[in-house]
Amino acid sequence: MTESALHHPPLMPHLLVEGLNRFDDEPCLFLGDKVASYREVRESTSQMVQALQAKGLGKGSRIAVISANRPEVLSNIAAMQLAGCIGTPLHPLGSLDDHAYVLEAAEIDALVYDASLFDEHAAQLKEKVPGLKHLLGFGPTKTGEDYLALAATFEPQPLVAPDVLPDEVSSVNFTGGTTGKPKGVMSTHRVTAYMTQIQMAEWEFPDEVRMLMATPLSHAAAAFFIPVLQKGGAFYVMQGFSPDEFFDMVEQHRITCTMLVPVMLYYLMDSPRAATADMSSMETIFYGASAMSPARLRQGIEKWGQVFYQFFGQSEAPMVIANLRRADHDLEKPQRLSSCGRPTPWVHIALLDPDGSPVARGEPGEICVRGPLVMKGYKDMPEQTAEAFAGDWLHTGDVGKLDEEGFLYIVDRTKDMIVTGGFNVFPREVEDVLATHEAVGQVAVVGVPDEQWGEAVKAVVVLRPGIAPAPALVQELQTLVKQAKGSVQAPKSVDFVDAIPTTPVGKPDKKALRARYWQGHERGVG
Repeated sequence: MTESALHHPPLMPHLLVEGLNRFDDEPCLFLGDKVASYREVRESTSQMVQALQAKGLGKGSRIAVISANRPEVLSNIAAMQLAGCIGTPLHPLGSLDDHAYVLEAAEIDALVYDASLFDEHAAQLKEKVPGLKHLLGFGPTKTGEDYLALAATFEPQPLVAPDVLPDEVSSVNFTGGTTGKPKGVMSTHRVTAYMTQIQMAEWEFPDEVRMLMATPLSHAAAAFFIPVLQKGGAFYVMQGFSPDEFFDMVEQHRITCTMLVPVMLYYLMDSPRAATADMSSMETIFYGASAMSPARLRQGIEKWGQVFYQFFGQSEAPMVIANLRRADHDLEKPQRLSSCGRPTPWVHIALLDPDGSPVARGEPGEICVRGPLVMKGYKDMPEQTAEAFAGDWLHTGDVGKLDEEGFLYIVDRTKDMIVTGGFNVFPREVEDVLATHEAVGQVAVVGVPDEQWGEAVKAVVVLRPGIAPAPALVQELQTLVKQAKGSVQAPKSVDFVDAIPTTPVGKPDKKALRARYWQGHERGVG
């Protein structure tokens, strides 16, 4: 053993091997009418590892994945890790141009795709990205090779972790691109292992884990894979999100935990089924990716109890920067519902001013992070990496403040702040007030061009079912903010829409929203 290996921690591949080896016939994955045991997931993972190796894909090979939710996605995530490949997920709803950009920027060697849905898409990507060497389909495909048929030619072997180092890149995930082109976040094996350790130490998983996955497996499952395996739990996977199917699965399988983004929770609460569905088995609803309206969170707690657990992070330091525990979702302390929890003690966190100095307690500052959770950098973007790492901190771009009890409140994204007539307005604060109105289902606030003020505050609102837009309602909403926050923060205009655009991970896409109003104006919409 070399000296350098002496203190290496177990990494995600080691944790996957250990987790998949823990059980044999216990259920691991429910999807549709199929149930896969731990043994079956383990064996299909081994066959896929051998299939990848047969195509010359191994340590350092770069593989992108695009698929609907199907059982093979989970085995393929494990197989890529155990082959030592670098993974990049493509969102199933992304455009051809977006996907081509990612494939080129990440220098992808192979595309793994759901052949039943993305055969033509894969062919078009191959045409656009000549450097793409391998096309591997889940199932029969005209465009590439049948990955599953190839895997079936191999006998399952014991799983073995690859010889990878903590600082080597394990995945390249592309940010939503709130400013400019999406950036490829290089996460190392150290990052994912450390994230998992913090999850296991802090996150409130039920004793019996029956976890409902309502988001794309290719994106979200990897973050929950190890905790679920370590607890002997099982994934119950939705093939597409709808409130009725969600409630059906919770009732049928006595689901004990799930992970949702706020917009999904809004749809669930606004569904007629919310009044009758049996949610008594649900112990933990993990939520994150974007801020949740405190007013709507209160409704959820009143409906289903203190089952909510919030996590805060970003691609550059994933998921565990701060956590708001179930007991902290306390209706006796309503102000806390707008917090994202206490910062985790397992990473260094500071709130810094623009000069890089710590702000006074209670004052807003940019949330900055240090520690093993931080990415290696942005792929092939040295200037953006240097900017993100200025002063030896990861600058998250989120403005936050700490209260006397050490709870962190995110005021807003630095780039979302509206400057109107020289005054700073944080959209998040306006959104939280507007969401208290009984007519408001979802809301996003952005700055729009204004000749007099430079920018004006605009509210974009999705009304709850059965409520119609009306001029009187606009006035009510404006008055509500004026009374709570003052006239500067009150929206000068309100647009009612059917839906607010979202990014691939379910955040409100304010870049896309702003773009509608800034066309033909000089200011960028980042």
